Amino acid sequence: MHTNNNPASAQAHSAIVTLQGVSQTFPSRAGAPAVHAMGPITLDLRQGEFFSIVGPSGCGKSTFLEVLAGLTTPTGGEVLMDGKRVQGGIPDGVGVVFQEDASFPWLTVWKNITFGLKRNGVDQKIIKERAERALALTGLTAFRDSYPAQLSGGMRQRVCIARTLVMEPRLILLDEPFAALDQQTRLLMGDEVLNLWRATGATVVLITHALDEAAMLSDRVGVMSARPGRFIEIIETGWGRDRDSRIASSEEFGTLTAHLWSLLREESIRASQYAKAG
Repeated sequence: MHTNNNPASAQAHSAIVTLQGVSQTFPSRAGAPAVHAMGPITLDLRQGEFFSIVGPSGCGKSTFLEVLAGLTTPTGGEVLMDGKRVQGGIPDGVGVVFQEDASFPWLTVWKNITFGLKRNGVDQKIIKERAERALALTGLTAFRDSYPAQLSGGMRQRVCIARTLVMEPRLILLDEPFAALDQQTRLLMGDEVLNLWRATGATVVLITHALDEAAMLSDRVGVMSARPGRFIEIIETGWGRDRDSRIASSEEFGTLTAHLWSLLREESIRASQYAKAG
């Protein structure tokens, strides 16, 4: 485990996304003061890395992801992907999986997965090849003709992930996709996400409240402060790319999660006090 308190300094790694002084302030409403939700944040997201973000409730984690995805324009600074400014919507090469089940209940698994490709007019042969690969990677081949109502919550999230994978994104943004699952299922789903990450070579950014999930999955974990959210520490986990949930039984894993909690405990207390103060 290695701490890097100067995240923008990792110049030895090629960056797919760069955030430069990004901040977000929401305007005042009905006489209430404006809310400085996040930032400023300066950060490089490295090509092919798995980067997780943890922080207390209300610290701006989801705002960070929305800005990164181009769904929200920051009030300060800028986000660059491949040197081009991200603004006005999700750029090409970015896939987003939200916490809520976003599968279409009236479509089969196959039709859910191929929906975006068909809408974009992709050739049928390419659609078939990509969809079959995504089904295989997510373990859904036997369920291609099933409807979401016939699947478990974890399997429906796999459908959403597969629908993102077929678009072949180079940057995958995951906003607490397994929050509704029990801990054991989350860890097993984490193994599957790691397999997908290794198979695709994409950069993955995960928002999570689960410290064990962040510790297991990540090359780096960014710990955010109470509002306004800033990165107070970015931790290099030191895990190999072949890692899986078995590392959860290691002494190093316990040390890492304990360190994450020591940071988050103080920030969570601050966030609670801030909320009580209104």
